Amino acid sequence: MFGYVRPPLELLPQAETDRFRRTYCGLCHTLGGRYGPAARMILNYDFTYLAILLSDPAETEPCRRRCAASPLRPRAYQPASPALELAADESVILAWWQLRDGVEDHGFWKGLGYRSGAAALKRAYRKAAASRPDFDARVRRQLAALAALEREQCPSMDAAADTFAQLLAAAADGVGDPVRRRVLEQMLYHLGRWVYLVDAADDLQKDAASGNYNPVALRYGLRNGRWDEESRQAFAKTLDHSIHMIATAFELWDFGVWRPVLESTVYSGLFAVGRAVLEGTFHKLPPREQRKKHKKAEETT
Repeated sequence: MFGYVRPPLELLPQAETDRFRRTYCGLCHTLGGRYGPAARMILNYDFTYLAILLSDPAETEPCRRRCAASPLRPRAYQPASPALELAADESVILAWWQLRDGVEDHGFWKGLGYRSGAAALKRAYRKAAASRPDFDARVRRQLAALAALEREQCPSMDAAADTFAQLLAAAADGVGDPVRRRVLEQMLYHLGRWVYLVDAADDLQKDAASGNYNPVALRYGLRNGRWDEESRQAFAKTLDHSIHMIATAFELWDFGVWRPVLESTVYSGLFAVGRAVLEGTFHKLPPREQRKKHKKAEETT
């Protein structure tokens, strides 16, 4: 995943922030327990969000322990559960293929970081793929389809985004309840579409310099990775449509105690991140300014 799915924790009550952090720590412990210390390096908010989506409506009783991140004071965390284990397995598979994609897209020297990360995660990936072979196979198929679009320089932004969206929707395949599975498939499909498009927009200037495939640049005929105002506004509407579709699916299910953090991400966090990417400030804002962006997004959505 890419680091764009960020709940605006500063807008949430402390109890909800603590709940999110317990899941974040729980996923870290689950990754470490199932795959060893190297797997913990892939932990991020995106995968924590996936774990919450897959979790039962009620939170289980948390545990407390010290860890490398908090060696002096024990931290509360969610113990391993079927949802956390599923999220951990799928996170390893997604991270592995993201690293392999980075290896393919970069030369030897620029790709060293991706190669070292893939090497560190290789054993974990093999174990995760053995545990979730159907998910791994679907990820492979969708990435192969995406690679084909890249080779032919397909100008269809929607075709490329759909390929990645279907990949992420497959993360719901392990959910037993058919209605809940359908809801999560829809949420994850449109979230995948949004993530792919935001990432492409974030990489516009980098891809323009390197010559890498970027369907957003091709769709809008952008030169040097720079927006014109008409194209920027049209693209913002496309991003907002994906968020509205996520919200539509979200309202069809009772997410229990997780509703506040999921709701704030859908209705505030994604809008704020999209705006920051389009303004070119996503990687530049200090924490205080990030909070202001989130508050502005909440006031206008």
